[in-house]
Amino acid sequence: MQRLITLIVLLFASSFSLTNAIAAKYEEGVQYERIVPAQPTSTGDKVEVLEVFWYGCPHCFHFEPYIERWLRHMPKDAEFVRLPGVFRPSWEVHARAYYTAVLLGVLDKIHTPLFNAIHLERKRLNTEAALRDFFYEKAGVDKDTFTKTFHSFAVETRIRRAKTMANRYGISGVPTVVVNGKYRVSASTAGNNAEVLKVINYLVEKESKKQ
Repeated sequence: MQRLITLIVLLFASSFSLTNAIAAKYEEGVQYERIVPAQPTSTGDKVEVLEVFWYGCPHCFHFEPYIERWLRHMPKDAEFVRLPGVFRPSWEVHARAYYTAVLLGVLDKIHTPLFNAIHLERKRLNTEAALRDFFYEKAGVDKDTFTKTFHSFAVETRIRRAKTMANRYGISGVPTVVVNGKYRVSASTAGNNAEVLKVINYLVEKESKKQ
């Protein structure tokens, strides 16, 4: 009888240790970082998963297939948002292009093709004129409509917010993913792009339980 009790205790202890090991697989300050103070989100009762990126960034280009794959199997409690990084004046032209595509409803025709054109076709799409031609070629956007939207108050407002939020998130490089306005994760913290997705799922589950 005593041997049976001992065996049960050992099995329970092993199970408890395994559970703790799984729970502690991702550690704050190691695979992800806390944002202090936490920032507001725009996704209601969904857990916001926000990617900060730049079209000219090769790391963002290589991360894109991973995030696209994640989107196909995204946790039901999550909602995905993109935020263009504007850490240098030269980055602003691409942020304007992103928001122009959003406002004109052609992001699905512009987003991936723009990444590919820059990084695979080596096209220099870093001026308003080049992007205006690109929008016309890929999405049939009237050039005057592009120009008006590119310089519109709506785009200006979004650019200012993008700069403000990236600063509040404490982000210094891209791509970086922010989960629910509370946590930062990138390949440099998680280890690689595949691990970033696993950490995102871990944090989404963590936040879903709280909500």
